[in-house]
Amino acid sequence: MTDRAVPAEKLPPRPARPAPVYRPNGEPLAAEPAGPPAESYAGHTRVSTQALTSTAQGAAARVLGISPGLVRATWSDDAGSLALSLALPVGIPSLNRVLRDPQLVAGFGGSVWDRAHAAKGAILAEVSRISGSQLSRVDIRVTGIRVQEGGRVR
Repeated sequence: MTDRAVPAEKLPPRPARPAPVYRPNGEPLAAEPAGPPAESYAGHTRVSTQALTSTAQGAAARVLGISPGLVRATWSDDAGSLALSLALPVGIPSLNRVLRDPQLVAGFGGSVWDRAHAAKGAILAEVSRISGSQLSRVDIRVTGIRVQEGGRVR
């Protein structure tokens, strides 16, 4: 006996689930997921750790303006949700340029601490949206700096 694939047009439509909404500090607005639960189908859908790690590296790199290869991501269980820990360098302007133009720090998004703190919510929301995984928190450890020439010109 052979299994035959069922054409997609014969399957019932899956209800759309809206992406979770998070506060800037990374906490979800509601304890329960928004909308009705998705219809259940037989089988398993799993996202590998490597896929989650690559997603987290890409999201952190985009938010903080660094190369994804510089981001180390590790995962842990946090009461059934995923906790993401990131270790990465942060780009800063050269200190000589900052001495000449102190406003340059604002062009880079503020201090290193301010930028890392603000990035947590954006990274959490993006990784959750892309992967569909429930993240409880994002921890960021700044491991170094990268002198960059960018930033807004005033």
